[in-house]
Amino acid sequence: MSKLMLVLTLVSVSVLFVIGVGLYYHSIPILRKLPLSDLLTTSVWKPLKGLFGFYPFIMGTLWVTAISIIIALPLCLLTALYINEYAPARIRKILTPFVNLLSGIPPVIFGVWGVLFIIPLIQDHIAPHFVAFSTGYSVLAGGIVLAVMIFPLIVSIITEVLRTIPQDLRDASLSLGATKWETTRKVILRKALPGIIAALVLAISRAFGETIAVLMVCGNNAAVPHSVFDPGYPLPALIANNYGEMLSIPMYDSALMFAALLLFVIILLFNLISRVILARLERKLAS
Repeated sequence: MSKLMLVLTLVSVSVLFVIGVGLYYHSIPILRKLPLSDLLTTSVWKPLKGLFGFYPFIMGTLWVTAISIIIALPLCLLTALYINEYAPARIRKILTPFVNLLSGIPPVIFGVWGVLFIIPLIQDHIAPHFVAFSTGYSVLAGGIVLAVMIFPLIVSIITEVLRTIPQDLRDASLSLGATKWETTRKVILRKALPGIIAALVLAISRAFGETIAVLMVCGNNAAVPHSVFDPGYPLPALIANNYGEMLSIPMYDSALMFAALLLFVIILLFNLISRVILARLERKLAS
């Protein structure tokens, strides 16, 4: 049984390798035609002329993901702290299912909500205070919608992490004269920091790959955003918008496969770097 479980584990892990090899194999034509530096650093996207600059799409992905994390992390952290540390049992039983319910809503519903509510809000009430004109379809809209989508994931993980902290730590801190907030800030959050970072890593990985909802509200303009009110074009939206429709154009299929490979590598590198940082942080806290 142990050997069988080992084989099944290796098969599961090898899926990651197979995906990477498959994407790289289909990306070979465009990598042979254009230097990697040109693909990553140029901004001209004209497939009919054989020009494939992925820089605007990379920046669009980073803009939307960064905005969503900046919005979601404080709200999720405070929500999880309230549910676990401050809320009465009756309110906790009501709030927890509602938070989890958000994770079951299809992404297209969030996209429709963004188009009907977030876009007009940005266009009519937020953007006029900062820029001369904005259609509302922007990386800010994508970031807000994405923040709501990753909200239940972060809250659920942080809540579970907080529940693993022994009650003795809270009692010891309170018995020494610390207030409830001081205990939360200096004891509970410090103990839960590795788990919070792990939740953040998973949320960012989810945000990198989100497609439909972001596609509906970002504007899908192949240009580098210079402010939060500019439209963007994340890599997942590029793939979803064009795959299957324009593959008669030479190199277009390979270009989209390279976009998928690029997204795959970004998420993989981010997770590896995050794991290294998390391991060092755990050793530091343990010492």
